[in-house]
Amino acid sequence: MTPDESIIARSEAILKNWRTLDWASVFSAIAYPALGLAALLTAIILGLALESISLHWWYAPLAVGTVCLAIFICNMGIGPLHRVLQHRAGQLAVPAQIMVMINCIIAMQGRMKDWVNYHTQHHHWSDRAGDPHNPHESKLWAWVGWLMWRDEADLERPTARWLERYAIVRFHDRHFLWLYLVAHLLVPLTAYAITWMLGGPLILIAILHASLVLGRAIQFHATTLGVNVFGHLKTPKWFDYFLAFLTGGEALHGHHHDFPRSALHLPKRGIWNRIVDYNGTALLVLNKMKLVKDLKIAPQFLPAPVAIKS
Repeated sequence: MTPDESIIARSEAILKNWRTLDWASVFSAIAYPALGLAALLTAIILGLALESISLHWWYAPLAVGTVCLAIFICNMGIGPLHRVLQHRAGQLAVPAQIMVMINCIIAMQGRMKDWVNYHTQHHHWSDRAGDPHNPHESKLWAWVGWLMWRDEADLERPTARWLERYAIVRFHDRHFLWLYLVAHLLVPLTAYAITWMLGGPLILIAILHASLVLGRAIQFHATTLGVNVFGHLKTPKWFDYFLAFLTGGEALHGHHHDFPRSALHLPKRGIWNRIVDYNGTALLVLNKMKLVKDLKIAPQFLPAPVAIKS
């Protein structure tokens, strides 16, 4: 028996019932997006049904823009978390750490320690028994099942050693539940209260709030599907690029397991590459701003050396 054969597939080994559900993950992955969709539909229906509430045509492009903004903000957290804090493709200065922390709170990524430990296991056991989200066991499990039913031993793992030098990461992981409540409850309530006191349109705030929630949900599920499921399956190139737009390039997974310590997922040159892989582009910009240093880039993504003629 090989070592792999002695390991039980995670989708089979972890006990799954109502009592072992991780309710925080259920809320993050399912309930919160459902509440956002319900809030948006309710706001639209009330606006159409009640004469006292005015809906304007320009609310629609604002809502679409808010969805796109939410997707971008979430990716600006997950991209550096994955490429720098996870795979050590560089070093983040304190202002960049704070930016990543805030964006990961908005993206509802949980403790960074747990994120890194799960992803480390994924790379160690990729597509084999022991992989926390192996799509060859179950696509549904790789999408959301592994989030909703956790192995307690995984959550008790010590913090990855290289994370310990980041004071912001330690602060986030110690207080992340309170930080989530501030970001996802207190801040929206404050926005509603200020709008009401100033006599502004509460219906617009409700639509924008719902759009933020839906944008975060789209990015959340595009990432778990694009990276954990479709990133490990044969898919058309157009589909890979579609998921890349929703994930900042994280779903461009073909090379990643060959060279995980790369700040870029597409070649450095080329406008199209930098648009699609905008998480990598953001790291290049932060590097220019001295907020990230020691960026590591896969050799195949660097410009080819120019031959010097003698």
